[in-house]
Amino acid sequence: MGLFNKVLASIGIGAAKVDTKLHESHLLLGESVTGVVEVTGGNIEQQIDDIYLSLCATYTKEVDDRKVTKQAIIEKWKIAQSFKIRAGEKKEFPFSFSLPLDTPITVGKTRVWLHTGLDIKNAVDPTDEDYIRVQPNRMMNEVFRAMENLGFRLKEAECKEAPYRIGKRLPFVQEFEFVPVRGEFHGKLDEVEIIFFAQGANAFELLIQVDRRARGLAGLFAEALDLDETFIRVTVNEQHIQTLQTDLASLIRRYA
Repeated sequence: MGLFNKVLASIGIGAAKVDTKLHESHLLLGESVTGVVEVTGGNIEQQIDDIYLSLCATYTKEVDDRKVTKQAIIEKWKIAQSFKIRAGEKKEFPFSFSLPLDTPITVGKTRVWLHTGLDIKNAVDPTDEDYIRVQPNRMMNEVFRAMENLGFRLKEAECKEAPYRIGKRLPFVQEFEFVPVRGEFHGKLDEVEIIFFAQGANAFELLIQVDRRARGLAGLFAEALDLDETFIRVTVNEQHIQTLQTDLASLIRRYA
């Protein structure tokens, strides 16, 4: 039966299993992700080469004029060295790491999860997936609050393939689209889009795209050629919180 069990284990039947248990699945950007990986032996003793955790997210990519959902690895960690697991044995491996500051927040269709895998030679690798709810940190919330106070409503948030000219570490960026529903920019702008690039625990470089509303024939031509869009780069941190709303209004007003 030993050889038969080895054959079955090689295709995942009666093999070791893995289960990751997060201490907390709702997290702020930069907070610690903690938990334990439980490995339970199957019907035979097996050699486990590695245990790895991968933080993953979804994003959209345009292919032949249609949107395709892709997956990206944000970060990957190895949490255990090679070991043997006996039949029916249970081992636990605690872990702790900081949620990377360029992790997208889980709003709209964006999904973020922790993928756990065991690396077993000549066998199907057991895996486990645990979804994480990522919430904005203080500085990001301050930007959202300032935009709301200026009369903007968050219309859409989407992770998109990063254009070459603004791409950073990851193959995607998270874009927040705000539309003016009241206040001085209502009727003047179509939308304002903001992309956050982390510069530290509570500092971001903002890439702001101001999309002016077309006015007259010249405006319609500009809109058709995407000439009505202006990009602004600005860095914000905790020192700017008191004047953030005024500063953003001034920037947007300049290009409205």
